[in-house]
Amino acid sequence: MYLHVAFALGLSLLFSATSLAADWRSLPLIKDGQVSPDWQHAGWGNMEVHDDAIRTVPSEKGLGVLVYTKEKFGNCQLRIVYRPVDARDNAGVHIRMDDGILKWVGKDSIAVKRDEKGKLAPDQLAKMKEASEKEEGAWYAVHHGYEVQIMDSADPFHRTGSIYSYASAADLPPAPADGWRTMIITLDGQLVLVALDGQQITRFDAADKDLPPRKNWPEPKRDYPRPTAGYIGLQTHDPGDTVDFREVSVRPLAK
Repeated sequence: MYLHVAFALGLSLLFSATSLAADWRSLPLIKDGQVSPDWQHAGWGNMEVHDDAIRTVPSEKGLGVLVYTKEKFGNCQLRIVYRPVDARDNAGVHIRMDDGILKWVGKDSIAVKRDEKGKLAPDQLAKMKEASEKEEGAWYAVHHGYEVQIMDSADPFHRTGSIYSYASAADLPPAPADGWRTMIITLDGQLVLVALDGQQITRFDAADKDLPPRKNWPEPKRDYPRPTAGYIGLQTHDPGDTVDFREVSVRPLAK
């Protein structure tokens, strides 16, 4: 208990030191009733407008990522307002992606096919592993950036707010009654901080010498340095993983 309190207090001090009370600038998700053209899809699946939000529409063929192509982001805060249909629904916010992700916009990866239960047979799992190792489609985002995970029911290194497989997230606050959560991601050089519904839950320093090793093929490769100014994106995962995104906004950090 005391460790959690100290951890939260330390993160709170870090947030107050790096934050700036500037106005948030919206990165519109919808334009003329469609997903804004500033956001372009790489890999499989897509996003569609659902009420005042956009909704993940994953494909059985593989991962996808909706990339904000208009600009890269350095030191800033990102505010993402989202709602999973179920605590097990899987998605993510990709950050610090390098320029190579733009080459995959509009392109797919090796396709897989699922059985009637939505499972991957061994030969199809091998195909998805191949797509990962070749860094095709949305797998490029996995291996050339970081993912801030969205999936409340996973373990600390793979649940909501974690830097997927790099940094664990503390216990999550209960979801609001309407299901909409607000995630604030602070990017400050090599440092990434994550707050969920006003509670600081994750601290990740890419410059740390003792980062966890890659344990299995879906996790990101550790071979590449991630840029401190990169692209961001919203992930589509497996069929049935339904997550709505209502807002993505940005504001600069104090100089």
